[in-house]
Amino acid sequence: MANDSSLDLEELRHLQSIAKRPRVVSLISSEIRNLEKQLNDAALVAPTPTPISTNLKKASEPALKYTTLGSFSWDQDTDKVKIYVFLEGVDQEKVDTEFNRMSVDVKFHDVNGKNYRCAIPKLNKEIVPEKCKVLVKPTKVIITLIKASKGNWMDLHFKDDKIKPSLDKERDPMAGIMDLMKNMYEEGDDEMKKTIAKAWTDARSGKAADPMKSF
Repeated sequence: MANDSSLDLEELRHLQSIAKRPRVVSLISSEIRNLEKQLNDAALVAPTPTPISTNLKKASEPALKYTTLGSFSWDQDTDKVKIYVFLEGVDQEKVDTEFNRMSVDVKFHDVNGKNYRCAIPKLNKEIVPEKCKVLVKPTKVIITLIKASKGNWMDLHFKDDKIKPSLDKERDPMAGIMDLMKNMYEEGDDEMKKTIAKAWTDARSGKAADPMKSF
């Protein structure tokens, strides 16, 4: 309908341009104004087309599967711990890291078609997450953890304090001390082991009634 009115308006304007008699010109002009008003009114009430959304809802992606890397080596100095993961074909850009104060979670994506994960849910002691990093080498990956406080870790994983003496009141008081020395011997270095062995020998030979006095 609007298209027909536009064509009529165009033809009336053409007739207006060639008309000579004043009365004819006036009639044509009046009709042109009526048509123009109709077209303007129609444009005002025309419904606005609803935009078609081009954003298609993405289907939920399936959860990725990971192979847990349970075998790795590590060493340390007083400031940091280094974890060595022997894995070839790792892309530095496809490594996701999550460092927290007491945990580490490193994921390696698309390594020869597989995804791998090295996670330690509870570390032996606290680290500084923002200073930790991952370095990818051709045949291995080095995860560097910065210690929150200087010192040596007895283990990479958290362990309950095994060297606390027993508080059982009914137990022989010396038994708790012996347990303490046993754990100190197992966890200590060579020098500590020598010292504890000497204290133990002295206690048995009667040189020291209390083995702890040898320290």
